[in-house]
Amino acid sequence: MPLNGVSLPLPLADHVEPSKLKITTLPNGLKIASEMSPHPAASIGLYVDCGSIYEAPYFHGATHLLGRRAFKSTSNRSHLRLVREIEAIGGNTSASASREQMSYTIEALKTYVPEMVEVLIDSVRNPAFLDWEVNEELSKMKLEIAELAKNSMGLLMEAVHPAGYSGALASPLYVPESALDRLSGELLEEFMAENFTAARMVLAASRVEHEELLKVVEPLTSDLVNVQRKGEPKSQYRGGDFRQHTGGEATHFALAFEMLMGGGGSFSAGGPGKGMHSWLYLRILNEYQQVQSCTAFSSIFNNTGLFGIYGCSSPEFTEKAIELAAKELKDVAGGKVNQKHLDRAKAATKSAVLMNLEANLCLVQMIAAEDIGRQILTYRERKPVEQFLKTVDGFTLKDITDFTSKIISKPLTMGSFGDVLSVPSYDTVSNNFS
Repeated sequence: MPLNGVSLPLPLADHVEPSKLKITTLPNGLKIASEMSPHPAASIGLYVDCGSIYEAPYFHGATHLLGRRAFKSTSNRSHLRLVREIEAIGGNTSASASREQMSYTIEALKTYVPEMVEVLIDSVRNPAFLDWEVNEELSKMKLEIAELAKNSMGLLMEAVHPAGYSGALASPLYVPESALDRLSGELLEEFMAENFTAARMVLAASRVEHEELLKVVEPLTSDLVNVQRKGEPKSQYRGGDFRQHTGGEATHFALAFEMLMGGGGSFSAGGPGKGMHSWLYLRILNEYQQVQSCTAFSSIFNNTGLFGIYGCSSPEFTEKAIELAAKELKDVAGGKVNQKHLDRAKAATKSAVLMNLEANLCLVQMIAAEDIGRQILTYRERKPVEQFLKTVDGFTLKDITDFTSKIISKPLTMGSFGDVLSVPSYDTVSNNFS
């Protein structure tokens, strides 16, 4: 009970309306996007519409090397000075390269937004490709390639792209060993001048006031060159087979098919999937001890994508394991998914996305800014999460059946690694889907 003469404060609202995303496009085409929240940390990223699909054969490995040497020496700072300045604000940086996009991100307390933006833009705009720094990264990349050869699943997920596509998506994501001696600072400068233009960049920030961000970003980027890209390099899905026999006590395999993304409007939430209650777990891993791993995977791009099943089994069980994986896809296409299965898949899909977005409350996470930047690069807007949830809820059993039937009618992309002597022929497996 309140004291006499003392009134209780008004109760806090049980729902706080999230801040609206604000987007500004500068005259040179650079997009600046941000949303505000009361969290004390800020995440800022620069996202570039550039990846390995833009690499001509002469440039193979350029984006991989650019990602590795991010936040090194610039024309304004030595690497030591850059590191010291980031440490002084308690910053956390990262960079990555994919087939279609590159990202450079920094996170620190929001009181340091001007410093964060300046360091980020300087690192991306003004890299000093010092010979010794480039050579050091090339040496590390050589070790990285050797480690990739030991990562059976990673190698297989990379190999299905050149097996399944011709054209740009067949270009290697990781630098080929044959290209290590060709890559240089001069080549990186040429590649960046051609691809790092204002119209192909988005600077996205989470938990930052938009007006404050504009005041800092605009003077640092207004002179960026405004050159539209000539067009996204073309890729053609064809299907195919990759096999690499290395011996050993296991066989790794992947069965994949093309799924047309329709500009991002198509999405599959049902089917086998991942997790302890997925079909692959319940109907294969639980039943056959010879299978060590079996999971669904997808590689999603602007206009196409791959969906399939990855598995690992003992060599003598490989033929049966591949048959079981194929049967799961055919069962989905054959209408053997019931409403209970679909509802569980919907719930798992929505919870995975929502929990991923919630992760931005942690200091080390940059999910929110990345979500903003990548969506604007892809869709020219950020689609609200409510739209995604509504889309998932709208899927019916017929949608899942029709979708799966459509993708398995396309040419098969197949990959195998390890002891592949018992892997059935491509035609044998492909005919299993006819």
